[in-house]
Amino acid sequence: MVLPRLYAIVDVEACARAALAPHDTARRFLDAGVQLLQLRAKTLEGGAFLDLARRIQADVAQASAMLIINDRADIAALAGAAGVHVGQDDLSAADARAVIGPHALVGVSTHTDVQVAAALESRLSYLAVGPTFGTATKNTGYSAVGLTMVAKAAAQAAPHGVPVVAIGGITLETAASVIEAGAASVAVISDLLDGGDPVRRAKAFLSALR
Repeated sequence: MVLPRLYAIVDVEACARAALAPHDTARRFLDAGVQLLQLRAKTLEGGAFLDLARRIQADVAQASAMLIINDRADIAALAGAAGVHVGQDDLSAADARAVIGPHALVGVSTHTDVQVAAALESRLSYLAVGPTFGTATKNTGYSAVGLTMVAKAAAQAAPHGVPVVAIGGITLETAASVIEAGAASVAVISDLLDGGDPVRRAKAFLSALR
């Protein structure tokens, strides 16, 4: 599959720190032309998470874009999202797919060579690798893997036809170098909120990644 080069993550906690509402932030990303969003809400109760996911999905559908839900395959299915993204401690890719359906997108986070190899044995849509650079937004428990790991993961995934998404500490200044290293897409959280104008920042990323 072909992924958009910018994978914008709407993180509820990051939005709160930037004094931005998650739903409004998602709308601004879509207004800027972003075609792939992830909703990440580690601290929301299930009902509130589902309500937010449904509202964002309605806007995403109108923009002919895609919404991925972090962790919660049940919420992804109920909201009608395009797919789910799971980590090493979440549902397996196979179990997530059993919940969300055979045609949905399933992404898996990896941080080591062993995890990359294991993930590629499952039926996944894309492979995420990181943290690419140091990041304070998401505590993965792993050190930064750097561009060398991104390139290596991309080489491992290529024979499987699986695109690689790089995540972690990626900024407007470093995004292009991550694509050049072999990533199909860059996932960004904090730097898209820099300056408090998500539309302007997302447009800058899209321009830099062309």
